[in-house]
Amino acid sequence: MFKQRLLTAAVLMPLFIWGVIALPTAYISILFALLVTVGAAEWMRLMGEPATIGKYKFIALTWVLMVVSGWASQYTALFYLLLTAAVLWWCYAVLLLQRYSAHVRRCEAQGQTTLFPLSARPAIGVVLLVPAWISLVVLHDISPYWLLFLMVLIWGADSGAYFAGRAFGKRKLAPQVSPGKSWEGVAGAMATTLVVALIGGVLLDVSGVALLGLVLLALVTVAFSIVGDLMESLMKRRVGVKDSGTLLPGHGGILDRIDSLTAAGPVFTLGVSLLGIRA
Repeated sequence: MFKQRLLTAAVLMPLFIWGVIALPTAYISILFALLVTVGAAEWMRLMGEPATIGKYKFIALTWVLMVVSGWASQYTALFYLLLTAAVLWWCYAVLLLQRYSAHVRRCEAQGQTTLFPLSARPAIGVVLLVPAWISLVVLHDISPYWLLFLMVLIWGADSGAYFAGRAFGKRKLAPQVSPGKSWEGVAGAMATTLVVALIGGVLLDVSGVALLGLVLLALVTVAFSIVGDLMESLMKRRVGVKDSGTLLPGHGGILDRIDSLTAAGPVFTLGVSLLGIRA
């Protein structure tokens, strides 16, 4: 499985990097919209039965809201409002994860197996997908290199968490949600983030106070990316599936690859916009 993951990454990563640098933002927005479409279909699988909205209705709703968010991005106040709302949602998601973990512990103590019921699952799917899409598109419009910076940041954090967790992982981060994740893995992710942010900032010609702001933003972004990862794990655990899909050999589905970005994208784009730093 690990070799399969490496092979898939070795094929897709250079294509993605080339596309981010070479393609105009209009094409990138369409490419990301297609990925979101697949992600929306996978989210329907994670909703469980009975679904409160049909698959194609949910995809259509997602597309309509992407168009609306694209229009809102032309207006600074509306754009900031959209991203701020998304960030506030992810803050609330931390409470949801805590409530879920406490609920599972209580059910196990009582000999029950009922999982914490998530309401408004279509709305949650929309909040996961649409703000992430517009944030990545706007970030690319600011500079393709900022989008690459975010991607490398997430890839580096994931790798740091994986290897630190494998080598030192003892204290579980959220055993009721994702038993494989540990606090040692989080520390590895943060250490990697610090290095990537410093190197990336220098390469992007960011210095002084702006570099400090970028490093702090990177650390916060990765912290939220972990929440995004856990949120998808919660949904998969709720319906009893290992992966959101089978599109990417060794990697699962699209949601399995973008779960971190669903939270990291709005946080990072909002931070870059507010800090006023440019590549």
